[in-house]
Amino acid sequence: MISRKYNGNSNVSGDNLKKFRKAKKLSQTDLSNKLMLIGIDINPDGIYKIEKGKRILKDFELAGISEVLNVTETELLANFKNELKNPY
Repeated sequence: MISRKYNGNSNVSGDNLKKFRKAKKLSQTDLSNKLMLIGIDINPDGIYKIEKGKRILKDFELAGISEVLNVTETELLANFKNELKNPY
């Protein structure tokens, strides 16, 4: 079977998503509601699962989250990109 996970996670942005969400003082419900206003339907449980690495984060969701949180996609991917630069 082909693994669709990286280090046991379904996405690489969950930790940073949570960090930036909390920095903006948004609950998971707040973020979900703001995303719905721009046409991206992720319920609060989905936000929780993304943050825990249990749910895949689609590219359009990543773009929407970066817009709502006012951060770049690169900032959401920073931990992963740093691992790629420094694999050892």
